[in-house]
Amino acid sequence: MARAPKIMVIRHGEKPQGRSLPYGVTNDGVENTESLLVAGWTRAGALAVLFAPARGPLQSPGLAVPQYVFASTDEEGRKSQRPIETVSIVAQKLNLKTDSTYKVGDETQLVAAAVECDGVVLVSWEHKHIPLIANAILGNTTAPQHWPGDRFDMVWVFDLDVASGQYSFSQVPQLLLAGDLPNPI
Repeated sequence: MARAPKIMVIRHGEKPQGRSLPYGVTNDGVENTESLLVAGWTRAGALAVLFAPARGPLQSPGLAVPQYVFASTDEEGRKSQRPIETVSIVAQKLNLKTDSTYKVGDETQLVAAAVECDGVVLVSWEHKHIPLIANAILGNTTAPQHWPGDRFDMVWVFDLDVASGQYSFSQVPQLLLAGDLPNPI
């Protein structure tokens, strides 16, 4: 049975606040409340450089180039655009397919699938449910149990200790856009 050596979890990029300005836009430039803001698209592009730099090492030794990419769909099973859009440029750059099989509420099943991967995993998810992913990976509640609504700038990293078969938890600040914070959640 394969065990992913590293699982990295991010929140989707910046989103619109309801149906007022600024609006979300699709990658075709069409207004869509389920899509990222322009700032979210900027983050998506910057994430491609964070996880797969064209030259030089990764920005942080705590990160790795993903070999598998997962993104959530929403509770009703529709394609939730923001998590998929957020990792779309990373996946495209690395020639990876984004697995959007799992919806918000399927965190346990997502973790089971991610852990079974034989390489580094990147997950883009809805922030309120990321602590559930952490709990399922760690088997406990040692990770923060709340992801703040105003934070789009952190990577939660889970590294496998092969000897024990357990994952450890750390946080890596993205530090990609103006306003990103260096302090962990």
